[in-house]
Amino acid sequence: MRAVLIAAGISLFCGLFGTPLYIRFLVKRGYGQFIRDDGPTSHHTKRGTPTMGGVVILGSALVAYAAAHLATLRPPTASALLVLFLMTGLGIVGFLDDFIKITKQRSLGLRAGAKLAGQSVVAVAFAILATQFRSDNNLTPASYRISFIRDTGINLAFAGAGLGVVLFVIWAYVMIAATSNGVNLTDGLDGLATGASVMTFASYVLIGIWQSNQSCQIVDDVVSGGKCYDVRDPLDLAVVAACVMGACFGFLWWNASPAKIFMGDTGSLALGGALAGLAILSRTELLLVLLGGLFVLISLSVIIQVGFFKMTGKRVFRMAPLQHHFELAGWGEVTIVIRFWIIAGLFVGLGLGVFYAEWVVGL
Repeated sequence: MRAVLIAAGISLFCGLFGTPLYIRFLVKRGYGQFIRDDGPTSHHTKRGTPTMGGVVILGSALVAYAAAHLATLRPPTASALLVLFLMTGLGIVGFLDDFIKITKQRSLGLRAGAKLAGQSVVAVAFAILATQFRSDNNLTPASYRISFIRDTGINLAFAGAGLGVVLFVIWAYVMIAATSNGVNLTDGLDGLATGASVMTFASYVLIGIWQSNQSCQIVDDVVSGGKCYDVRDPLDLAVVAACVMGACFGFLWWNASPAKIFMGDTGSLALGGALAGLAILSRTELLLVLLGGLFVLISLSVIIQVGFFKMTGKRVFRMAPLQHHFELAGWGEVTIVIRFWIIAGLFVGLGLGVFYAEWVVGL
């Protein structure tokens, strides 16, 4: 528990005080955001705002994780390192995308194929490694079973380990791509994705601590009535979640409206990857749909808009993603962000409620 508190505190400090230093560096270099002309006209005033702020979030989280383990003299775990690998790998892909946009002054960064290839390499490597590193209790970081609040009866290795690996890699890739793109689509207004991420990562701090206290490694499964959790490193996953939560909280001070810096794809892809990694390794894959409900809603708005337009030639929303629909409807940016934060908080509360209810009554 000390490691969780230390991680959250250090990452908050780094995010809060490291961001203005990074802003000065970006301003000196002239690394400002390129704004598309086909977006809401109110966004044109944001042209030139420093971007790639995800570097601060990533750096703060990594420093905090290392510091927490040095302070508690505990070695890092395979599960935590895998989530950090996924987050950092996708962050690097996002950084390359942002850097090309800035240096070329265009809305297109990496080519679609190159970006997809980068995401795929990181996601596939994570998925393969997640089924290795067995603990003394014969637990691997990830399971071939699709999980909701814990592993379900749906086993991807139903036809043998070989096919199981392939199916799990596909399943993990879909989750990682969906989550990283969901956070990326949400990152369209000052502080929106950052604030929603703080709440979602906070929920994984609580889940990790609870799973650690009710772990099958320390609680007898018979005594607990079959309610203990088979998760390899739940407490260290809580430490990772605390690192990212604190980093986002500190960054939010500077990212809130009017934003002094944007996280860019560096941040949004990294945060989405971290969420997917936490969900997969804490065996709460489908629960992420509730915990990250705002990201799901915004992603669905884009899917609906594109699909409906292709079928009918008409639009459901004035503009997608959903937050821009309300901008064009005349809502103020701060109003949209605060109300969407409320929605994100309600989804997090619902997800945690379902998580706890399953333990109490066995949903």
